[in-house]
Amino acid sequence: MYQRVGQSAYKADLTATHLLSNYLKNPEKNFKSVHVAGTNGKGSTSHMLASVFQEAGYKTGLYTSPHLKDFRERIKINGEMIPKKYVSEFVENHKPYFEKNQLSFFEMTVGLAFDYFRNEKVDIAIVEVGMGGRLDSTNIITPEVSVITNIGLDHTQFLGDTLEKVASEKAGIIKVGIPVIIGETLRETKQVFEKIASEKNAEILFAETIDASSYASDLKGSYQQRNIKTVLATLRILQKKGWNISEENIQNGLLNTIKNTGLMGRWQILNENPKVICDTAHNKDGLQLVMEQLSKESFKKLHIVLGVVSDKDLASVLPLFPKEAVYYFCKPNIPRGLDASLLFSQAKGFGLNGEEYISVKKAYSAAVKAALNDDLVFVGGSTFVVAEVV
Repeated sequence: MYQRVGQSAYKADLTATHLLSNYLKNPEKNFKSVHVAGTNGKGSTSHMLASVFQEAGYKTGLYTSPHLKDFRERIKINGEMIPKKYVSEFVENHKPYFEKNQLSFFEMTVGLAFDYFRNEKVDIAIVEVGMGGRLDSTNIITPEVSVITNIGLDHTQFLGDTLEKVASEKAGIIKVGIPVIIGETLRETKQVFEKIASEKNAEILFAETIDASSYASDLKGSYQQRNIKTVLATLRILQKKGWNISEENIQNGLLNTIKNTGLMGRWQILNENPKVICDTAHNKDGLQLVMEQLSKESFKKLHIVLGVVSDKDLASVLPLFPKEAVYYFCKPNIPRGLDASLLFSQAKGFGLNGEEYISVKKAYSAAVKAALNDDLVFVGGSTFVVAEVV
């Protein structure tokens, strides 16, 4: 499982996914879909879209990754997780095929999701890309619209070490004749998207031109405004295609995203007095936005519970964190987690001071215990640190 062990579990090849789809009798051809890729914001965007479709009365599938607490968070219909029995029976029924073909965890999960959506006859499924786009297992669908939220340098060992290379991988979800929404652009990436969209004869729309000033979401953090623009641009295309989505559905869907979908870990407030906030941002671009948001909070003293994975480029992310905070360094409880002692020593070189702890829970307990009522505790650095706290 890539999320736990890293590079050795990653398969950059769609052959096995196509074979699995054929074996399952092509479930992805039995439901409409929206495909969402991007470096940051694709999870929030996917959940907002699903919430709007639910408000409009559609039976809505949602496929996302990774999960925080329960594997079944990845596969939902109208906000309800896939039943345990469906998961266990799917594995039991198809285990010989999985073992014979040595499928990855992600390939099996995509097969399970698409099989479930077909059998439950969803009206539409919002499908989030796992990593990249071109070679991601989800890239066997032909969606109503493709969405690329933004481009940043993350997973460079797989996707390339320049913005152009990463954009090209993400643009791999653009299909012939299928409209594509681009959430945010940079000079280096815009021409990549325009070129590939032109080659595929795909209409391209840039969400940055959308006015979202009159829209709000229950997903907090000013950075969500960018995701709202992407959602609005996507919905405009879908409305043109005949989906019956009203302005009221859009407003209510955005305001009830957490309630409708159960999303966790996006600028989530876990406690008041002292205020405790967690966020799953874990790469340079995502953390930059979250640190800007954090700087707008009022507090007497800032406590940061911080843990990362071992393949994280610390030189790019540690300078983003405030030097005046007290740090509680820890290792997420997965094989891929970076030892707290290594994080501690690296962080000192960037002027970040604190202590190391043997677990996320110990670090979190120490931070909450040390914090006074008018202090603030922030938990982050990795999805897996947040998962252990929520």
